[in-house]
Amino acid sequence: MKIIISYPPLNKEKGCPTLGQNRQFQYFKAPTYIYPVVPAQGATMLKKAGHEVIWNDCIAQGWNYQQFLDFVKKEEPDLIAFETKTPVIKQHWRIIGDLKRLSSIDYRLSTVLFGDHVTALPEESFQNSQVDFVLTGGDYDFLLLNLCNFLNRPTGQPANRPTAVLEPGIWYSENLQIKNTGKFQLNHDLNSVSFIDRGLTQWQLYAYKNGNYKRTPGTYIMSARDCWWGKCSFCSWPQIYPQYRCRSVENVLDEIGSLIQNYRVREIMDDSGTFPAGKWLKDFCEGMIKRGYNKKIYLDCNMRFGALNFSELKLMKKAGFRLLLYGLESANQKTLDRLKKNVKVETIIEECRLATKAGLFPHITIMFGYPWEAYEDASKTFELGRWLLLKGYAYTMQATLVVPYPGTPLFEECRLNNWLKTTDWNDYDMKQPVMRTPMPDGQVSVFVQDMYRVSYNPKFIARKLFSIRDFDDLKYFWRAAKKVGGHIFDFKR
Repeated sequence: MKIIISYPPLNKEKGCPTLGQNRQFQYFKAPTYIYPVVPAQGATMLKKAGHEVIWNDCIAQGWNYQQFLDFVKKEEPDLIAFETKTPVIKQHWRIIGDLKRLSSIDYRLSTVLFGDHVTALPEESFQNSQVDFVLTGGDYDFLLLNLCNFLNRPTGQPANRPTAVLEPGIWYSENLQIKNTGKFQLNHDLNSVSFIDRGLTQWQLYAYKNGNYKRTPGTYIMSARDCWWGKCSFCSWPQIYPQYRCRSVENVLDEIGSLIQNYRVREIMDDSGTFPAGKWLKDFCEGMIKRGYNKKIYLDCNMRFGALNFSELKLMKKAGFRLLLYGLESANQKTLDRLKKNVKVETIIEECRLATKAGLFPHITIMFGYPWEAYEDASKTFELGRWLLLKGYAYTMQATLVVPYPGTPLFEECRLNNWLKTTDWNDYDMKQPVMRTPMPDGQVSVFVQDMYRVSYNPKFIARKLFSIRDFDDLKYFWRAAKKVGGHIFDFKR
């Protein structure tokens, strides 16, 4: 089969859509491209199985919509697959309709959607579009391979052949009825697949315009799927990865070695929802040091407050880790408890301090606009974030509006309490609050903007200037300064 894995052009009026493998969707004024690891893994698996695969990221390539349609018409793929998310699902429904009009008597194009939104609401896309298949759960790379093998099976193949059976988690329409193969199962062996074909998936499109990287070119991997805590009520990914699975330490180290040798990568972001801790982390760090990779690259990862002690933080520094991304979310204990973060505010402050002392760079994420938080509560969060940044305990930060995605406990809580202002998915793009709060909508956005404006504080700037050690630092701060300005306009009322 000929298969296109595509990110078609989306609404550019709001900015650059951060769709690929992103847990929280935003439009950015300053383009940021996240390498979509799981779709890239799917493309690699399909190619290895003998399918003709085309990687087509129109967003990263800067294509317009007509270029995209002309490209699909020229290539005439058998199947085209999109990763989708709540704020763009309606755009994808429209695109599927346009693609279906390319079909003819002699040519029929099948369409596939996958991601957290369609996992939460699989039937919705069949009711609102001409989509052919929906893949639920987070192992959509394995499911896409299974689906393509099934569709490509020889006529008359026995039903007991592996490729003649669809795996659980696939939805489809048959005789005007919506059917599915059952609840998705996360029973795939993550160590069994080949390393991603970075050339096929055009990794360099994502190697430079990403605020996490100090050194470029950089790229992403995933040591695990997805978060070993997996209970935060606002996060949409626990529904697609309800159980945590790690690759082996040796398997991850081998991939890092391949990236260093074959692609000259200088920084790697591990996009596991939370990086493995405990013995796995210790063995991994020791492996990085033994192989000498710690002297060749920087590593960044997502981490949870309260997971690491000072000895582990020092070992990570020695192993080549640089940036640790932490979800701070709120400075109010009642909010942290309600979100099921399982962390104390005091722990947040102490771990930021210890990580900095160990030579690491904590990056904190902060959210505003909780339905139960008044102005005083949001002010408390702002002041903690500001203090951590000016004190030097937090290196960088990201501030956003809270968005309750379908399928999350937060969305259900909002529905039960009548907190939702709208269920028009187009409005879930973080341009304005979609939940009722004790504050005016404009004030919520002001908190986000003011959080970014801390970067212009003379004390913050002075601390950054004194931390410059090499040319990579200069380039990093220049890129970061432009992005901060863009983020302020991202939340302009």
